[in-house]
Parts: sequence; C-alpha cells; structure tokens
Amino acid sequence: MREPRTVIVEPLQTEKTTSGMQRNRAYAFVVARDANKIMIRSAVEQIYSGIKVAHVRTLNVKGKARRFKGSTGRQNDWKKAIITLTEKSKPIEGF
Repeated sequence: MREPRTVIVEPLQTEKTTSGMQRNRAYAFVVARDANKIMIRSAVEQIYSGIKVAHVRTLNVKGKARRFKGSTGRQNDWKKAIITLTEKSKPIEGF
C-alpha cells in the first residue's frame, strides 16, 4: 500500500470545482498518474478523517502545447480525481 500523500498530490480549486463542492458534495484532486480508484478512495479517507467517499471519478488530462522563444513544447500530462462524499459525512475542512 502506498503512502496516502503520494497518491493525492494536491487539491484542485477552480471556479467549476468550487460550485461542485456547494451543489454536489464533490471535491477535485490532482492525483498520481498510476493511482487507481481504490487507492484514491482510501487515501482521501485516511488524510481527511471523519469523511466517507461515496464514489470516485477519474480522468487523464493532456498537457497543453506551449511555445517559448520560438521552440514548441508540452506541459506534463496529469490525472484528476473527483470525489463525491456520502450524505452523512461532514465537509472537508480547509478546502
């Protein structure tokens, strides 16, 4: 089993995820690219005590193409996880 802090890289806070938190009890995280849904669920429940995860959705995000001083390159690809909490669990503090 991996360390939970290596599975969950950072919380993802955008306008879209903030509205999802208020309406659907959904939170978004940047996760390790090799993490699966079971690892993500257990890592979130270990890091944030007192919450229960209802389901996990994941998606791979491709890095954008960028230009710098005439040469082209790409940003790194990354993986996003959207966590939905159960009705009985409390909201995540400090998110």
